[in-house]
Amino acid sequence: MESKKMKDTRVVQTDQVLINDLNNYNSLFGGVLMKKMDACATLSARRHSRIKECVTASTDSVNFIAPIFQSDSVCIESFVTYTGKSSMEIFCKVIAEDLETGNRRFAATAFLTFVALDENRKPVKVPQVIPETEEEKYLYETGSERVKIRNLKREQNNALVAKLLIDKPWD
Repeated sequence: MESKKMKDTRVVQTDQVLINDLNNYNSLFGGVLMKKMDACATLSARRHSRIKECVTASTDSVNFIAPIFQSDSVCIESFVTYTGKSSMEIFCKVIAEDLETGNRRFAATAFLTFVALDENRKPVKVPQVIPETEEEKYLYETGSERVKIRNLKREQNNALVAKLLIDKPWD
């Protein structure tokens, strides 16, 4: 399987902020932004794997850096930064732009992990990724450490879930 360049997985989606997307602070709901990020990352995963079904396996913490207002556009850039056998780590950076002044600022970042699935919903092998720019090289070189942290968090979550109850709380 031939490796692919990170730039070939890059997806950029720019959208306006609508009034229905605002919270009581007149900034974009975090959940709305997370949905937009997941949709953009899905396209990067599919572009990289060329597989019809790529599912979100995890989302690392979404780091909200600055609010996004109705006067802003929201630009989400995603691309594959690291791969496993069937998994792809996708970085999302969100840039808000004040449409009146042209000032741009980082609004959020996140790493999402996707798994490529075949028609039987079984994981399939994905190509490795090749970084070229300084930004890409940094993200690639730090990818293995993020994988270790994710694996530890998965183990911790499995231990937590094993202790949780599923009984109806009102019974």
